[in-house]
Amino acid sequence: MRMTTGAHYGLRDWMVQRITAVVMAVYTLVIVIALFCGVASSAERWHAFFAFGPIRFISFLFVLSLCYHAWIGIRDIWMDYIKPVWIRLTLHSLTLLALLGYAGWCMEILWRL
Repeated sequence: MRMTTGAHYGLRDWMVQRITAVVMAVYTLVIVIALFCGVASSAERWHAFFAFGPIRFISFLFVLSLCYHAWIGIRDIWMDYIKPVWIRLTLHSLTLLALLGYAGWCMEILWRL
């Protein structure tokens, strides 16, 4: 009989961490380039920039990537350092709820523009 331990996230989570990091890096580069091009020179230009469909889409991808990236990192910290199961599950739940709330809040801001 084969004994297994852990949650078997390994390679999948490692790949997700790298992919979400690339998405966040590309988004950051796009925003930095936009800032150097003067997008933030006025509120109207900034609003028009974020009202552009592709920018909204990559902003949406950025928020999802950020939340998923943070979830994996914080979840691993809780699993590694919090030994009592009930505390760990409570922290997992609170973290997940907070990240979902942050994502919802960001989407509301993005789609309100």
